[in-house]
Amino acid sequence: MLRRNIRLRREYIYRKSLEGKERLLYEKKRKIREALEEGKPIPTELRNEEAALRQEIDLEDEQTAVPRSHIDDEYANATEKDPKILLTTSRNPSAPLTQFVKELKFVFPNAQRMNRGGQVISEIIETCRAHDFTDVVLVHEHRGVPDGIIISHLPFGPTAYFGLLNVVTRHDIKDKKAIGKMSEAYPHLILNNFSTKLGERTANILKHLFPVPKPDTKRIITFANQSDFISFSILIRKKRTEEHHVYEKHGGPKSIELKEVGPRFELRLYQIKLGTVDQSEAQIEWVIRPYMNTTKKRKFLGD
Repeated sequence: MLRRNIRLRREYIYRKSLEGKERLLYEKKRKIREALEEGKPIPTELRNEEAALRQEIDLEDEQTAVPRSHIDDEYANATEKDPKILLTTSRNPSAPLTQFVKELKFVFPNAQRMNRGGQVISEIIETCRAHDFTDVVLVHEHRGVPDGIIISHLPFGPTAYFGLLNVVTRHDIKDKKAIGKMSEAYPHLILNNFSTKLGERTANILKHLFPVPKPDTKRIITFANQSDFISFSILIRKKRTEEHHVYEKHGGPKSIELKEVGPRFELRLYQIKLGTVDQSEAQIEWVIRPYMNTTKKRKFLGD
């Protein structure tokens, strides 16, 4: 198993090293393709390579014309099987953190919760690789309040670090009649306002934590971005009743309501790494810097 992981990691790093060469070759082909389409002469610097490049262009199709990146490889097999997630915490978790992770287990389908104990991160990651887990989710706290969550995709990354704010669990809601029953059905996802390149990257990390749902499922999970704060909530679609509800559509007997079931919280992205959480030497793809906190008018994830 160790030799296999080393071999796969070496192949992945090699594919990453080829990206620059493939991008340069793609730009050369693009210039020749544009020159031929517009009836312009071939650029002078490409005339010696024109014959070989035109032969490659003739053999390409829609799938091979654009070079793949390491980001494509990270989730290349995501559609072949449902995600399998391990949930754990920092060491010696408090009662509120333990309760929050218990509720997260029902949020993510096919998730398994593990007591951290004395295990180190590298041991957890190695065990998850050996048992075909697709993601590891670690939840941290500060003085009994959940304040951070790390999502690490296996086997090679990426790893996203989020801050947790305004956490409200089902356990914290006193009026139990005001919340719906927790369903374990595969949910529909609503990803709102992830319009920038970084926003699309973040949405891609979040959506691959959930399997493909059935068309008629009544469970809905929302990730709504506003000013780089991602609001998370779970809704259940029900027929119209006179009970507490969040949203109601008037339209006779076929009208519907959306009922919040909890938990709810906000996420704030502050770092994305290209490796797994145990790799301290992994390249940082994006990280929030102190001076970025003053850029009020600039939004990194969406409009």
